[in-house]
Amino acid sequence: MRVLGIDPGSAITGYGVVDGNAGSFQHIASGTIKAGKLAPGPDRLKKIHDELLVVIDNYNPAAISLERNFVGENVQSAFRLGEARAIVMLAAADRGLAFFEYPPNQVKLAVAAFGHADKAQVKYMVRRALGLDESLALTDDAADALALAMCHLGATRMSAIARLAPKPRRKIAGWGTRR
Repeated sequence: MRVLGIDPGSAITGYGVVDGNAGSFQHIASGTIKAGKLAPGPDRLKKIHDELLVVIDNYNPAAISLERNFVGENVQSAFRLGEARAIVMLAAADRGLAFFEYPPNQVKLAVAAFGHADKAQVKYMVRRALGLDESLALTDDAADALALAMCHLGATRMSAIARLAPKPRRKIAGWGTRR
């Protein structure tokens, strides 16, 4: 399965394309879409949308994995992040792609085995899991996007295992009995 991970941002949006399944990942592509801090909001959003569609068309992913909103203290930053996330959702809908969201702690746990890992730890584990050497320039935004793709591949495997597992046969006291 090929997954496109997206780390949304109104100035810089990271993307990462990963093939595989849990435990067996292959790096296909990664990078950033730089919309510019000084450009007006609508122009930045259009640039993110247009360039994201090019990435989707070039790499043909089966799904998009997006970081779920993190609500901080700065309301304006939260609004800008929400706009960038909406553009990613629109691009997924434009191309008919499956769309999944994961909270930051779940992504960090899946990649670095620690839900509060810092950016350096996430980047290190992404490099290790994908076999990327130091010669490949990898921004924090691209590393986070790759981690999102890997998280989805791992979650997909876990849900497939759960579907195959036999259903437990338990009776709950008091249920299904007449009194």
